[in-house]
Amino acid sequence: MTDLISIFCEIDDFCKEFLTQIKIGEKKRFRKMNLTMGEVMTISLWYHYSGYTTFKDYYTKHVKEYLKNEFPTLVSYNRFIELRKTIIMPMIIFLCTRKLSICTGISFIDSFKLEACHVKRSSSHKTLKNVARKGKTSMGWFYGMKVHIVINQYGEIITFYISAGNVADNNELVLFKMTKNIIGKLFGDKGYIVSAKRFEKLYEKGVHLITKIRENMQNKLMNLSDKLLLRKRGIIESVGDILKEHLHMEHTRHRSAWGFFLHIFTSLTAYQMREKKPTLSSKSAAKLSTA
Repeated sequence: MTDLISIFCEIDDFCKEFLTQIKIGEKKRFRKMNLTMGEVMTISLWYHYSGYTTFKDYYTKHVKEYLKNEFPTLVSYNRFIELRKTIIMPMIIFLCTRKLSICTGISFIDSFKLEACHVKRSSSHKTLKNVARKGKTSMGWFYGMKVHIVINQYGEIITFYISAGNVADNNELVLFKMTKNIIGKLFGDKGYIVSAKRFEKLYEKGVHLITKIRENMQNKLMNLSDKLLLRKRGIIESVGDILKEHLHMEHTRHRSAWGFFLHIFTSLTAYQMREKKPTLSSKSAAKLSTA
């Protein structure tokens, strides 16, 4: 079970270091905050472990009722929503510099949709109209965004990328940004099939992209260990299920674009700080690497 106190201590230490590196102009005036930046980040992050499906219910029915001792200077719900705007930059820096994991040489790549609203109501949607687009998955059409992630065999997120819903998984810009710090073998589904030229570019960077083939493609010989690891690609789909079902990353009740992106950042951070993650056992990984 993830511990609230340990999360707060880690975030608070980061915030103290973060604030010392920010120079605030003397002429600027800021409204005094009853809650510290670390407290706002911790409360926002803890929502994903609470089991509540709406942030308002979580704050008014759980935080205000049961976390008074941990956060004695709690503010009203409306004021807290205002304070959340101040943690967008610290949260993304905390995630990218402190919580993303390293590449181990065996990586898995996938993307999953985040619906902004039902696709039939896309023409009247306003919150994410500047960034959301219509896209299509194996489950049909949707309107919203995509989150692309790369994980290692321990189920830890190495990198992520947020794109519009109409961006293909094998988009060259997305692939090269996602593989910037990746080396070794990268396993993906059929959506990551690329041209021979693009495959060579990735290979020159040290990335060996391995995907399933479509029915109309000629079968190719594959190393046994690669074939077995490709069958284990379901591990990244399990990560997506945890993010969406257990950590409530996807919902269509966002009232602002900044709230939408902050929700993604806190969801990814909450996952990385989660103790139990889907993983390939050390024994099976060792067998696959020597196969």
